[in-house]
Formats: sequence, C-alpha cells, structure tokens
Amino acid sequence: MKAIIVAAGPGSRLKPFTDDKPKCLLDINGKTILQRTLEALRHNGVERIAVVRGYRGDLIDDPEAIYYENPKYEENNVLESLFYAEAEMDSEFILSYSDILYSSEIVAKLLGSRADIVLTVDTEWMRAYRGRSQHPVSEAELVKVEDSRVLRIGKGIVNPEEAHGEFIGLAKFTRFGAEAMKKVYHRAASESLKAPFQQAASLEKAYLADMIQELIDTGNTVETIDIRGGWMEIDTPQDLAKAKKRFSSNG
Repeated sequence: MKAIIVAAGPGSRLKPFTDDKPKCLLDINGKTILQRTLEALRHNGVERIAVVRGYRGDLIDDPEAIYYENPKYEENNVLESLFYAEAEMDSEFILSYSDILYSSEIVAKLLGSRADIVLTVDTEWMRAYRGRSQHPVSEAELVKVEDSRVLRIGKGIVNPEEAHGEFIGLAKFTRFGAEAMKKVYHRAASESLKAPFQQAASLEKAYLADMIQELIDTGNTVETIDIRGGWMEIDTPQDLAKAKKRFSSNG
C-alpha cells in the first residue's frame, strides 16, 4: 500500500498564515497538518508516501517521503496536480488532500474496503458547518448514494437534503480503479486540457470530484466508507483556530 498526498496549492484562503508556507505546514499545537497525516498513514503500515509539491514546495522535506513537483500549480487544480504523481498509480494507493486532519482509525477503515474506488464520507457532515461562516455549505463536496454506490458528487451538485454525506478528501483506488482513472484522464487530456470537464471549466482546472463523477458516468462503480465526524478540513483562518482548540500536541 502506498499513498499520494496532493499539496501543491497556495492556500490563498488561509492568508496571511500561508504567506510564507504551504497550508500543509501550518502548525496545529506542535505538529503540522502534514506530520499528522503522515503519522495516520504510517500507523497503518503505509510506508511509501508520495507528496505532490507546488507552492513553497522547498519547505516540504520529510526525508522518508517521495516528491513530485507541480510547476504549474497557479494554473491547474487538484486533479492535474494528482497526475504529476501518476507513476505511483501502478498499484493500490490511498489519495489524500493535504489540508485535512484525520485519525489512524479512519485510515484503517478505508483500508478495510475491498471496493476498487472508495471514498471516505462523513455522514454527520452538517455538524461541522455550524458556525463555520467562512466556509459555506456550498463549498462541500457532497455525495448522493444509492445502495452503497455514489451517484453524484461535487460542490453545488447535490442538494444538502439528499446528501448521504460529505467526501472528506480521502480515497482509495485498487490497481483496477487506478487504471480506470488513468484511462479516463488520458482520454480527456488527448482531446484538450482546456475543454470543459464535468463541472470544471477545463480538465486543467478540474477537482477530484469531477474525475469521480466522470468515472461514474462512464460505468465505473464508486463506493463509500462512512464515518461520523472525527476529521477536519483546514481551509480558512476560522478552521485553523478551531483545530488548535480541538487537537492536542499528542494526537
């Protein structure tokens, strides 16, 4: 098992805290977000961890990680950034956003799934949005599910009343799932990086949710493992302050 962490973005919503560092290096009571992510993964035996760097990537320097560079991080988005680490998609892997905090127990639950493509989904997602004025519900990557299969995913795509939960930015692909994603990506890229792709203005600007929806629309099965809280996204100064109150230096 290996993991790819996408950590190329500038984290503009977290300014001024990200003026001189990527948001994965923001300190949460003595440990950076990235340190906490690496600990959760390594606790579950995930030793080969690739990090896609971009904005101030020179500061991300864990000696045991593998690095891929996204020199166009100002022009592209999560999906394109992920594919700079395509070489790591030759076998089963975990994909993680770099601005989320989650426990080793959540990773263990994800690893227990046998699905080819599986998303970690918080079914009690609404609780996290109480008092979260800087990050409205419209920014949530909500999922609609039927018989354990994802039907729809994305920001502003799923009505909150119909949502099974929120995709937290942690997923797993088997080798078969990875091959399906690469096939879809290269088909779209061969046509144009600038053409619209699902809800994105272009493939270049696409989110991971756009790829997941394209996989579903082309006949691939995407499943979920459900959690009930126990994680946090750090996207705004408000989130950062809340995380510092919630997480101790020990975990």
